[in-house]
Amino acid sequence: MLKILSALVAGVVFGVGLALSQMVNPNKVINFLDITGQWDPSLMFVLGGAVLTTTVAYRFIFSKDKPVFDNDFQLPTLLKIDRQLLIGAVLFGAGWGVIGYCPGPVVASLGFGFEESLIVVISMLAGMLLCRAIIRR
Repeated sequence: MLKILSALVAGVVFGVGLALSQMVNPNKVINFLDITGQWDPSLMFVLGGAVLTTTVAYRFIFSKDKPVFDNDFQLPTLLKIDRQLLIGAVLFGAGWGVIGYCPGPVVASLGFGFEESLIVVISMLAGMLLCRAIIRR
């Protein structure tokens, strides 16, 4: 139960952070990515805060033998850069650049009732199912 509650609290804190930083606003994100046009560098503070927090937190968290609410750390086992990773990264980056949403912010933006967010989430889920079907073949 504590594991689920801690995941809920972390998700709420993450969602509030996305909303406060305006990462749920696709125009803000697109303007950040548009370095030759109406570039808005303010999201650099979000990036800097994320890097700083991660740097400090990872050192603290991985100094422990195990997570607080689980038996062991869930880390990726595949450590090489392969074709699937590169294709996925290109698709993710292209999608983010075109529509201004990445998975976390688009889910958080559902709470604001943005119609386009629902379309993006449905499309994202359809893409996941399609990818799963292709990989199984």
